This record gives sequence, structure tokens and C-alpha cells, in this order.
Amino acid sequence: MADSPAGRTTTHQELDSEQLAKLAAEACDDRKAVDIRLIRVDEVSSLADWFVICSGLSDVQVRAIARSAEDQIEESTGRLPLRREGQKEGRWMLLDYGEVIVHVLTPSERTYYDLESFWGHGEQVRFVSSIPAVSP
Repeated sequence: MADSPAGRTTTHQELDSEQLAKLAAEACDDRKAVDIRLIRVDEVSSLADWFVICSGLSDVQVRAIARSAEDQIEESTGRLPLRREGQKEGRWMLLDYGEVIVHVLTPSERTYYDLESFWGHGEQVRFVSSIPAVSP
């Protein structure tokens, strides 16, 4: 438990790598990320256990999605990324949590780098939001 600035005590969860990847995906979904995918890479790479890959339709949205993931992970677990890349450019942001790496890209960057194909030998899971869609 840690003390928050307002003097309240907060509890942080210990999450395994899959739970952390799902939390990151939920946070990306909160900012309307497009085509969220989780790729399990632990059996094919020592870089991480999971990649979370999604798109934002503008550099502003890419930054907002990455910020949402960072904020929600910090709030839930007390963890900050070990490394953060691409914040200035906003076309491809990377948040490295060790066992989970979050990639947020514009559609053109995502098509160009095609991470899903490069890591295609890892188990891929299309993220489906747990929040039901609201009907008009």
C-alpha cells in the first residue's frame, strides 16, 4: 500500500504478464484505440512475454492512448514503464514494462512496420472489450 497525495492509502495489484497485457489493452480501448491485438511472444523471444499492439488515428490520439495505458497501469500496479519511446513524434509510442511492451502506432506506421507479421509465430489474440457497446 502507498500513500496518495491526498493522504489516502491506495493498494496496488500484483498482476501476471497476461493480466498486465489485458489491463494495457483495456486502457487503450478506453481511448478508442483501433484493432487492439495481444501477441504472446514469451516462447519465441526473450524481449517480453506479451506485446500489446494498437492504432491511434492521429499523433494526438496515439499519445492519448499511450498516456491512458501508462496512467491505468500506474494506478492499478504502482508501476511506471522501464522505457518510453516516441512521445515527441507521436507516430509510434512504445511503453516497455519488461514482461509487456505496449506499441501504439498510427495506421501508416503500423502498416509499414507490420509487427503482427514479424511476430506472427507468437500466439495472437484480438482484443474484445469487456465493456458492452451502448446502443443509441
